[in-house]
This record gives sequence, structure tokens and C-alpha cells, in this order.
Amino acid sequence: MRVVILGSGRGSNAGAILKAQAENRLGRAKVVQIFADKPDAGILALGAQHGVASAFLDAAPFKTKLEGEGEARYIAAIEACAPDLVVLAGFMRVIKPGFLNAFAGKIINLHPSLLPSFPGLDGIGQAFRRGVKITGCTVHYVTAEVDGGPILDQAAVRIEKADTLESLAEKVHTAEHALLPAVIARLSEGNG
Repeated sequence: MRVVILGSGRGSNAGAILKAQAENRLGRAKVVQIFADKPDAGILALGAQHGVASAFLDAAPFKTKLEGEGEARYIAAIEACAPDLVVLAGFMRVIKPGFLNAFAGKIINLHPSLLPSFPGLDGIGQAFRRGVKITGCTVHYVTAEVDGGPILDQAAVRIEKADTLESLAEKVHTAEHALLPAVIARLSEGNG
């Protein structure tokens, strides 16, 4: 299963996927390309460290969504990789119908809450401020509804009285780094 990862930031979830691949824990999946929408994104350095091609790909003209010329560039570049799976790992853009149609049923996302609770931006902060006792992370298929696609798997994280927003974020990120590679491995073996 050929995997393309899209990201915008430091790439900790992409790093977890690449580490799983190096340790033969990614099933029959193989990361073939990483694309970032920011030229200085830390995720780009991970490709070189793990022998995976990585490149900045301009998503302009919009800053928060993938549409128009930027969407066309992404579709063409990803199609050239012949992916079986497109993983959004901290890709901070709203995906639009053109992209969704080009890779229908092949796009997954990791969200830092137990969906359907706390969709959108700052899932960890939303859960923390609401005072819930359990939050976590969710891997789901991407659809036109933001964070609303079919759920593939979830991992729960308990919020303790002593937790701060920072300590909770660390716990959720640890859960993400285990969950996302495990879901990719299962998908690569035909077990969704």
C-alpha cells in the first residue's frame, strides 16, 4: 500500500509513521512521499532522515483551504505518486470537493479528540476547557464535513485533576503516535 503524507508543521505524527515503517510495524504500507504546504515545515526534514522523498508544495492562493490552483497542484503531484492512501498528519487546510473526489475513499485524518466531540481547531483545548474526564484521538476517513467522516479507530486519554493543558496535550500526542501507525498497518492488511 503506497502512502503519501501531507503536513504543515513539525511532523510528529509523520515521524511516528516513519518510525513504525523503519521498525516493520506498518504492515504492507510504505510511505512513498511527504508533502508540506509550508517551505520551513519540520515534516520535510523527516523525509530525508528516513529515506522518503519530501517536498514543499505551494497551496496558494488560499491560506486555510486547499482549493483552486493550489488544489490542482496537490492533486497532480499526489496522483503522480499513485497512492493507495493519503494521510493528513497535521495538514492545516480544509479539503474541498475536487481533492476529495480525486482520492475518494483514500484520505484519512488524525484528530485530537474523541469525535464527534470537539471537532475543528484545538480539540485538546476544547476538551480541557469543557472539563470532560476522558478525551483522546480519532482516525477517520475525510469527507466534506470537517472531522465528520467515518471513524476508523479511537484511543481514549483520561484527564486527571493534576493535568495542565500542556500535560494533556502530551498524553494525547502519545496516543496519536501509537494509533495512527496501527490504523495504517491494519488498512494495509485489508482490515479497516
